[in-house]
Amino acid sequence: MNRKKSSELYVEAKQYMPAGVNSPVRAFQSVHDTPFYVKNAKGSYLFDVDGNEYLDYVASWGAIILGHAHDGLIDEVKTVLYEGTSFGACHPNEIKLARLIIEAFPSIELLRLTSSGTEATMSAIRLARGYTGKNNIIKFKGCYHGHVDSLLVKAGSGLATYGIPDSKGIPEALARCTYVADFNHIDTVRNIVRENKDIACIILEAVMGNMGLILPEKGFLEDVQDICRQEGILLVFDEVITGFRVTYGGVQHIYGIDPDITCLGKIIGGGFPIGAFGGKKEIMDMIAPLGGVYQAGTLSGNPIAVRAGIYVLEHLRKNSDIYSSMDNNIERLKTQLLQIADKFDIPYKINHITGMFTGFFSENNVNDYEAALTSDRAIYEQFFKLMLEEGIFFAPSPFEASFLTASYGEDELIKTTNAFEKVFKTLKGTI
Repeated sequence: MNRKKSSELYVEAKQYMPAGVNSPVRAFQSVHDTPFYVKNAKGSYLFDVDGNEYLDYVASWGAIILGHAHDGLIDEVKTVLYEGTSFGACHPNEIKLARLIIEAFPSIELLRLTSSGTEATMSAIRLARGYTGKNNIIKFKGCYHGHVDSLLVKAGSGLATYGIPDSKGIPEALARCTYVADFNHIDTVRNIVRENKDIACIILEAVMGNMGLILPEKGFLEDVQDICRQEGILLVFDEVITGFRVTYGGVQHIYGIDPDITCLGKIIGGGFPIGAFGGKKEIMDMIAPLGGVYQAGTLSGNPIAVRAGIYVLEHLRKNSDIYSSMDNNIERLKTQLLQIADKFDIPYKINHITGMFTGFFSENNVNDYEAALTSDRAIYEQFFKLMLEEGIFFAPSPFEASFLTASYGEDELIKTTNAFEKVFKTLKGTI
């Protein structure tokens, strides 16, 4: 596959941007490759500057659910563009989007729009600290909540050891406020809480999407919720990825959990930059100008992103069969791909939920951070490059979820299984 123009653009990009990219994973460094450059996208496909076509399982990291450049969404955005691109003032569609989200999430009584998921989680942490008067938080290994200082930490050597900064530029004193527990291991949470009574909140992806897709084991989320209620700790759900992707609403509907604060993003903006955090009225009333927790943003409630989000949420609400269709497609893919893996004796496990899945090159089931780390990264690198040659784009990292959209049909499923058959046959000869 010729990517000459992309290669030339990448050389030029590195003159102006660190590593030539505006987000690290786009550099393809974890798979020792160079990125292609997208010219346009439509439906389930990306088209690069060299004329190559890629079936897209990245879907803007989950932000696209109806498919790229959905005709109805494009028409909607064209209309709103003539009304203005940014107001810095209140407008009616902010209310409409907020109402749609609150109607879909019983746990949210009030919300505040932001410009990104990172901004939403950052604000939720500040709100939790302001409401409880406590300083420390608990997160989980492998759960990514954006590049917020308080959340870019990893575990120390002990279960209740404060986090070690995962990036330069984060003061150790700030990292000391973040404790790291193990997803699906409730005892690690209990141990931290037992040793520290100054915990403001527990934040987690209820379904992990940033260490590959990892599902909560039975009773885990309920136990986390119980600990929060017993200890006066706020429960914060990061549904930036899962919100409106796994069902109309989010993961909390599926597992019957009632978080105090929920963070959203991606799909609620219809592919435009957006975020939101919301929760119980008593807590949200702490936000300025009502309370003393400050949060603001010039582009919060941006009219383009809001109108796009309204269109997508209303479309999903009216066409609930989109979720059953995505679920059926993933179930079918899983069955066929595992059969192919078995045929060629490739160690391969698939975790999935509606609209999302991850294939791990592993002999064992993957249900936590440590298990994910044992998956074979070298095989994934070969897999990624071979699939790209077949015109299928998976994430350039083994520790990401793959996403289906409503635009996937029979042709896309056949293309995927045919490519897996060819690629796994090649892999068989190298491992």
